[in-house]
Amino acid sequence: MFTLITGASSGIGYELAYQYAKNGHDLILTARSTDKLVRLKSELKKLYKIQVEVLTCDLALKNSAQKLYAEIKQRGLKINGLVNNAGFGDLAEFEKADLNKSLEMIQLNITTLTELTHLFLKELISNAPSRILNVASIASFLPGPLMAVYYATKAYVLSFSDAIHTELENKNVTVTALCPGPTLSGFQEKANYSNNTYIEKVKFPTSKEVAEYGYKKTMQGQAIAIHGLANKIMIFTTRFLPRSSLSKIVYSLQKKRRID
Repeated sequence: MFTLITGASSGIGYELAYQYAKNGHDLILTARSTDKLVRLKSELKKLYKIQVEVLTCDLALKNSAQKLYAEIKQRGLKINGLVNNAGFGDLAEFEKADLNKSLEMIQLNITTLTELTHLFLKELISNAPSRILNVASIASFLPGPLMAVYYATKAYVLSFSDAIHTELENKNVTVTALCPGPTLSGFQEKANYSNNTYIEKVKFPTSKEVAEYGYKKTMQGQAIAIHGLANKIMIFTTRFLPRSSLSKIVYSLQKKRRID
């Protein structure tokens, strides 16, 4: 049995591949970069003596989930683990944002994640015990001025994951929504974050630390996994603030991160 990991070529996805490999899982790795995936495959097979299959795929494209599913079926591979990690953000006023980029974000962060989960779900139930890990964000809990679409997509991931976790409770399949805060990865560059003093002063956790936590909570079957004590406290505190106030606070923070 294999675990499928999307967005495995860098950041949290790359480190999740190491966590799963270290714990003896055979892997199907997918991302857009063939060279990076091939290097990762070589490293993991050498270190952990596992099976690793590589499939290059741009999951931000329409119908890419169905094509990936068909390729996996054609190769005769069976899975009992699914990690929906691939995703990206964009820091911009919605009025000025690139609409095509926003629609690709919705396609990748929401549509592809939903399609892959649905396409593989019967198989995951048949091969139980099975684990699904969906990478959400602490953004899932907040309104997100200047990253309106990204925050909205992650709110979907959290709600969707929590709901189907309950649906699958009696089928020996768990669904975990991993909610990290800002993390040292390639996300900031892709989202147009600046290297301003605010960012430089904050010590973000590494992708490895987030991946270790995410793997542990997934194996424990936890429905919602918020990484970091400060993030847990922040999310708890937001329950006592009006949404309008939260939106203004997030807006103020995002303005400091924006590249103008």
